[in-house]
Amino acid sequence: MVQNVVDGQERRRAEALAASQRRVTESEAKLMELQSYHESYVHGFAVRAESGMDGRLARDYQAFLARLEEALWQQQQIVIRARAQRDGEMQIWQGAAQRAEAVGQMVRRFQSEEARELDRREQVESDERSARAWTYGLVARGI
Repeated sequence: MVQNVVDGQERRRAEALAASQRRVTESEAKLMELQSYHESYVHGFAVRAESGMDGRLARDYQAFLARLEEALWQQQQIVIRARAQRDGEMQIWQGAAQRAEAVGQMVRRFQSEEARELDRREQVESDERSARAWTYGLVARGI
């Protein structure tokens, strides 16, 4: 019963860790997407600037780039927080896994001790039966 409770806790912690890892993966993918878009937009701006553009269009590009860079910064913060949460979940899961292993070892040790005690009792009973049978055999023969 205790083993089941501890194993259940460890399983829930493993599931939380997996969910946390998915959030890291998703946030990193979104960051990479934003970085790629930013690089593409910067390249497009450079190409248009070389061929000439009016001031209003240049300001619009720069304003958009500023918003895009802010979005990149925010997504980087999301990635940092997701990684930190995942690392925390990893530590919690490791503790739960260690507890589950320790309880499992204890349960196995107790089961082994119980089995040895049962074997010992059965051996004592067998010896007593043999002794009684031997004694009965002597009495039956009149010795």
